[in-house]
Amino acid sequence: MEDKRNIQIIEWEHLDKKKFYVFGVAMTMMIRVSVYPFTLIRTRLQVQKGKSLYHGTFDAFIKILRADGVAGLYRGFLVNTFTLISGQCYVTTYELTRKFVADYSQSNTVKSLVAGGSASLVAQSITVPIDVVSQHLMMQRKGEKMGRFQVRGNPEGQGVVAFGQTKDIIRQILRADGLRGFYRGYVASLLTYIPNSAVWWPFYHFYAEQLSSLCPKECPHIVFQAISGPLAAATASILTNPMDVIRTRVQVEGKNSIILTFRQLMAEEGPWGLMKGLSARIISATPSTIVIVVGYESLKKLSLRPELVDSRHWTMDRTSWNF
Repeated sequence: MEDKRNIQIIEWEHLDKKKFYVFGVAMTMMIRVSVYPFTLIRTRLQVQKGKSLYHGTFDAFIKILRADGVAGLYRGFLVNTFTLISGQCYVTTYELTRKFVADYSQSNTVKSLVAGGSASLVAQSITVPIDVVSQHLMMQRKGEKMGRFQVRGNPEGQGVVAFGQTKDIIRQILRADGLRGFYRGYVASLLTYIPNSAVWWPFYHFYAEQLSSLCPKECPHIVFQAISGPLAAATASILTNPMDVIRTRVQVEGKNSIILTFRQLMAEEGPWGLMKGLSARIISATPSTIVIVVGYESLKKLSLRPELVDSRHWTMDRTSWNF
């Protein structure tokens, strides 16, 4: 049997960048379409007071579907698709930072932690304004108002075209907070997603290595990847969900202080309030992480420079997954 430790790894410099970005955008869009309803549900669960509207992820899914149909699960989706730009910036920053850190350390944990944190910093700087607008659109629903802003015209948001709603929300944010309003919760976002990204990658490698040592050598690597990704996502979600709840409330409710938001949440709902939306977050993360960890290497194979195709092996090295 071929020695897997000698298998070459596809590196950043081996890729046809044009193919890499085209295929990457297509893959990311498919992920967004599949998980967006749970992103919307998570946001509403985190913003609601106690269980005033929904009693959990499944209850919210059924009630939104009954009230607004499938379209109700995709409020703000068109705006949210602009985060595809930040997604590509994330991948580029991650790969380049990983390559840079490799000059100083060969530890996968070190490279993953530094590259993941750096990539998240860059991505969030682009994503936060998009998130602010899309989250306010997620709050538009029949009946009780959830967010600070309500789309004007029809009080139930019916009959208002998507771009008209977006334009209306942008105007209200500008009127209330000025340009700074689009970066409301920026620090909270950094405190949520930088640790999330920095923790996810090392845990992914850790789980993959543990599974690799427990399973026979004949077990396909795709199995390790498909299991390790969701495990790492669940771990990172549990560790960072408290800050994610605070981030969402700061952005949607217009609060100015992370500390005061934390104190208010603890006073109103206690420690369990910090875990609101966790199940929806894990559910939304599971398919996306499976696609990412399984599809990312396939994406790199498809994007390999033509002159290198015949010289590459397609089995992955258990000791150095290059994600």
